[in-house]
Amino acid sequence: MRVIGGEFRSRKLKSLPGMDIRPTPDRLRESLFNILAPRIEGAVFVDAYAGTGAVGIEAVSRGAARAVFLEKRREAARLIEENIASLGIEERCQVVQGSVALYLPRYPADIVFVDPPYTKPGQHEAALAVLGDAAPALVIVQHDARQQLAKEYGKLTRTRIVRQGDNALSFYTTGQEGITSSH
Repeated sequence: MRVIGGEFRSRKLKSLPGMDIRPTPDRLRESLFNILAPRIEGAVFVDAYAGTGAVGIEAVSRGAARAVFLEKRREAARLIEENIASLGIEERCQVVQGSVALYLPRYPADIVFVDPPYTKPGQHEAALAVLGDAAPALVIVQHDARQQLAKEYGKLTRTRIVRQGDNALSFYTTGQEGITSSH
């Protein structure tokens, strides 16, 4: 696994073998950040259910001011810290080990990326319910392409879905400035 673009382009990231970590595929990550390009510079980015931290690290590599990584599993949180340290970006990152649903409302952000395990679809709904009340400007949810998420969660409205293979990204915004058009 590697960083796709930006300051740390092509730098390798570690992963944990045998764990229930499903890293966001490179091609999907590249599509995501092409869409986010006009919004990422200077943003505060939350990578929820961070796994290896690849998505949040990609955000920092592409100009996010700061990234917060929320991860329940201790081994994965340590791995994220190692990946951050290998790039020397500790001052721009914070790793929080614990329940994502508990910590999500505590970290206000411009962009929140949510990618819970596909085997636990209830966590998608729980995270979106919490975020619907907190209402960050943009929430992106990675999910199984066959999984149907609601169009609205509190103040959040889905404005776009991008599908690649078995994966989908659903974009939710709070206002008219949303990310639109579908693929």
